[in-house]
Amino acid sequence: MKLAFTKMQGAGNDFVVIDGVTQAVDLNAAQLRRLADRRRGIGCDQILMVTPPDSPDADFRYHVFNADGSRAGQCGNGARCVGRFLREKRLTRQRDILLLTDDDSLALTLTEDGRVFAGLGAPRFAPADIPFEAEDTQDHYSIEVQGQSLSIGAVSMGNPHAILMVDNCDAAPVSSLGPLLEAHTRFPERVNVGFMQIQSRNEVKLRVYERGVGETDACGSGACAAAVHGIKLGLLDEEVAVNLPGGKLRVSWRSGDDRVWLGGPTATVFHGTMTLKG
Repeated sequence: MKLAFTKMQGAGNDFVVIDGVTQAVDLNAAQLRRLADRRRGIGCDQILMVTPPDSPDADFRYHVFNADGSRAGQCGNGARCVGRFLREKRLTRQRDILLLTDDDSLALTLTEDGRVFAGLGAPRFAPADIPFEAEDTQDHYSIEVQGQSLSIGAVSMGNPHAILMVDNCDAAPVSSLGPLLEAHTRFPERVNVGFMQIQSRNEVKLRVYERGVGETDACGSGACAAAVHGIKLGLLDEEVAVNLPGGKLRVSWRSGDDRVWLGGPTATVFHGTMTLKG
């Protein structure tokens, strides 16, 4: 199968974006892993695909796959790249676009100067919605990792997130603690793990160990989850700058059932084709 693709990145979070509107695409897990392989394939954090909607209320369906071939429910940075992709490929002329994800919708707003803002769904805090094993909803949960008791926040942004507050983000044990929390038994679908340092009421520093990927330069849904957690605790204002290794993202959330809005840089890196075996 010969596949046309576009390589894109948002704040260093990189993607292979596939047009499933004008070409037929049916990829298995092995092919997805090959695309994401940085030595034998194209290389990316996630693979994104847009296809026609299966609902008259939406403009496109948005599919997200992790580098290990598993399905991801959400990707905020990826959604912003998809907005740019749709305009560059002339798949739409709209400035307001509604994408369907696995279990929610996602709004995109494209500005005159080329910026893309993604409105993710409202955050969900109930343990069953994350999913996370806990008796009731709390601001902080105690969780045991190799005999160590940690305090985490937990939230779903269409995908599960655990947030740890740290004093020094640069020195946080992302590579050692990240995979242990990602695969913790209390997260039955695994979890993205954010290490957040609050710098002021409107700025934080963040590193994210992503489910099925590892640490990435940026994570849009992770930035949203971390900001929402801080806002909910009253530690952050409604608009927050999130500094990640790959760059700065901006998150805003008022409260309750409001969408969480994500803004930041996007770029098209290159276009290409790749032949995949079945």
